[in-house]
Amino acid sequence: MSAMFELPLPSETLEPEEIVKISGCKRDSDQVDWLKKNNWVFFQNRSGAPIIGRLYARLKMAGINPAMLATPEASGWQLDMANVR
Repeated sequence: MSAMFELPLPSETLEPEEIVKISGCKRDSDQVDWLKKNNWVFFQNRSGAPIIGRLYARLKMAGINPAMLATPEASGWQLDMANVR
C-alpha cells in the first residue's frame, strides 16, 4: 500500500498548540484578542477557546483573503440572466 494512505490526516481544525504558535499567546483570552486584532475568522467553544479551520488558516497564512474567495466579483464571474424568461 502507498505511504500516502498510511499518513494520518490532520484534523479539520487547528490544534491548540498550533493556535499558540500562530498567535504567540498561551491563554485563550489573549489568543481571542490577537485573532480579532488581526481579522481572523474563528469560533469559540463553550470554554472560550478559539476554534480555527485548517483550510482557512492555510489561506490566511499564505496571504489570501478567504472572504474574497466567496464572492463572484472576486473571480470575475457574473450571472447573465438576460435571456431568461
